[in-house]
Parts: sequence; C-alpha cells; structure tokens
Amino acid sequence: MFNKQVNANLEKPNAAETIIGPSVKVKGNFHGDGDMVIDGVVEGSIKTKGRLYIGDKAKINANIEAKEARIGGEIIGNLQISGYLNVAGSARINGDIITQSLSIEKGAQINGKINMQNSVQSKTDKHDE
Repeated sequence: MFNKQVNANLEKPNAAETIIGPSVKVKGNFHGDGDMVIDGVVEGSIKTKGRLYIGDKAKINANIEAKEARIGGEIIGNLQISGYLNVAGSARINGDIITQSLSIEKGAQINGKINMQNSVQSKTDKHDE
C-alpha cells in the first residue's frame, strides 16, 4: 500500500512567462497570470494564476500564491496553492501551507501548519467578486 511510486512531480515549464535565473537576486512584488520559474533569490511576494516552479537552490523570503507549485528550494513565508502542491525532497519551508492537494517527498522539511481544503480561493480572487 505505501510502496507505490507515484510520479506526482510538476515538471519545470519550458515556456514560462517569468524566469528568475540562479544568479539573479530580486526584491519586490511579482504578480502574473502565467507560469513562473524561480532558481534565484526573491524577497517580497509572489502571485501567479499559473504554475510556479521553485528550483532546488532557490532562496525565497516571500508569501506565495499560485494555482499549482513545485517547491524545491528554501522558503520563508506562507504558501497558498489553489490546486496541487509538490514539495521536493530538497525543500525547506518555514511557513504555513494552504492547498487542495499535496505530495511531500522524502527529505523535505516543513516547519508550519498544513491546511488541506477542497477549494482554496486566493485573497485576490475574493476581492474580484
């Protein structure tokens, strides 16, 4: 029962709208509709209506909102993922998580609360209604 291998990883998108490379350090609030790939350092906030891919060596000090996400690096901040969240074995998360669907790989570290909900609606979506 527990030995099933499930390939639930979100692949790194080839055509992401926003890419922050490994040598890039940025400070600010990032908001977008498309997919984002972050391999560098970000401080601020990250919001996308698309998929978010955070690389294994990324360092993020931000609250995050996304439709789906794959987390591989170090995060200080809360995550609100409306769909599926994959936490890779290399991930270090210090913050609370709200998501609809979750997988955590062996080796990942999470220091915070995890709240699983049938439907996760972002704060920005609530203001649009």
